Amino acid sequence: MRAVLCKAYGDPETLSVEDIPTPQPGPGEVRVSMRAAGVNFPDVLMIRNKYQFRPPLPFSPGYELSGVISALGPDVRDVQIGDPGVTMLRYGAFAEEAIVPADRFWQIPANLDFVTAAAFPLAYGTSYHALKDRGQLQSGETLLVLGAAGGVGLAAVQLGKLMGATVIACASSAEKLAICGQYGADHLVNYEQQNLREAVKGLTQGRGVDVLLDPVGGMYAEPGVRSMASHGRYLVVGFTSGEIPRIPTNLPLLKEASIVGVAWDTYSRRNPSGGRRNIAEMIDWILAGKLEPVVSARYSLADTARALNDVLHRRVQGKSVIVP
Repeated sequence: MRAVLCKAYGDPETLSVEDIPTPQPGPGEVRVSMRAAGVNFPDVLMIRNKYQFRPPLPFSPGYELSGVISALGPDVRDVQIGDPGVTMLRYGAFAEEAIVPADRFWQIPANLDFVTAAAFPLAYGTSYHALKDRGQLQSGETLLVLGAAGGVGLAAVQLGKLMGATVIACASSAEKLAICGQYGADHLVNYEQQNLREAVKGLTQGRGVDVLLDPVGGMYAEPGVRSMASHGRYLVVGFTSGEIPRIPTNLPLLKEASIVGVAWDTYSRRNPSGGRRNIAEMIDWILAGKLEPVVSARYSLADTARALNDVLHRRVQGKSVIVP
């Protein structure tokens, strides 16, 4: 089978596509033929050895995939060869075949296409866990989304609207803001041209926002926290800016606000029933036409380096996927 390999830590250009032996599933595992694999910022961090989870070299990157079961390991009972589904692996998705723990293979309906399926488990799962489980976003509240045109950000825009919030989308260009508006954002803020705090103050009549979802970190975190309302919830999702912010702790004290960590993959492993429930709820919304994972680009395995560079340099709106 063909697989993208990371043999030494570095930038995407160091990856290679090679023929390697097809893996065999062990006890409690299934082998999945990859039909599509989502491309995510953690994939870049992992091949650079900058992610909190470090697989042993050599490894195939790729956090999430959709596909069909092609082989069963011993003692696997609840799924069958040919079943379609999605999973979050952390690594191993950028290959024609992948080994998946059977209890991490979430089955999908036959009428959900594989490209759409590959685009939602990590980004949409992260945003839904953040807004629903960690931020407890309520209908009628105001949600501020930083990096709103990226995979997690655009998912938060759509999910926030679906959950009944007023959504303020923040991004760095008119082009990126346009897609946020297309997918439901009520207000648009270009935080490279506007003062973020003043813009939010004006849009909320000085009250501030109830929930702030931040996958970016860096220089916009503190003005974001300063833009929260009393009892607001600041959801720490990630640091695509490359900078982990230092937030003065007097700010949440004065606002009686909360700084809340979001770790969807960890949650879904520790709470399998909760993770499966969130996935099932989002699948229902997708099939009902209420939620639309945005796939802006498709790449072949041979173009994986280009796909990762496009994510790294923020050239992707929504999600991109690898197809075999």
